[in-house]
Amino acid sequence: GTESPSDIRDRAIVLLFAMYGLRSSEVANLRLNDIGWQDCRITFTRTKQRRSEVYPLVPVVGNALIHYLQAVRQQSTHREVFLTLKAPFKPLEIQSFYNIVSRRIVSAEISTTHRGPNSLRHACATHLLAEGLSLKEIGDHLGHRKLSTTQVYAKVDLLNLRKVAQFNFGGVL
Repeated sequence: GTESPSDIRDRAIVLLFAMYGLRSSEVANLRLNDIGWQDCRITFTRTKQRRSEVYPLVPVVGNALIHYLQAVRQQSTHREVFLTLKAPFKPLEIQSFYNIVSRRIVSAEISTTHRGPNSLRHACATHLLAEGLSLKEIGDHLGHRKLSTTQVYAKVDLLNLRKVAQFNFGGVL
């Protein structure tokens, strides 16, 4: 079937949360010049530390972003990547990201207590833990300053998080 503009945009958003374990504000603040297409890098400004961190641009995320930027995103003076779908086109508000992720998790029929971006952040941590990364490495990936914060992420609701972590978002969105 044909994808709607919201499907295309939401897929890019969900993949960013799932792959990088970002906070809503970090996705909201992502700007066009934060994506390095030439060197396959993406830069996030970590909200709590107010510092930039550079990550490899994962191909599935890069492709979803390109699809959104070429097919959906309107021309705008706003530099934020994610804009509203209707005029006047303006950056999405932080609350919108919760609504988008929550709606997508529900439509994917994933039963989990938490439905917002934080559930994907936790799922990302769980996935990295399963891949054998240390808590320190996971904390670095999530932009945590304290190991104790990462420890909380590593043990919350593992059963539900595994369901989210194992779910193929690429196939749904």
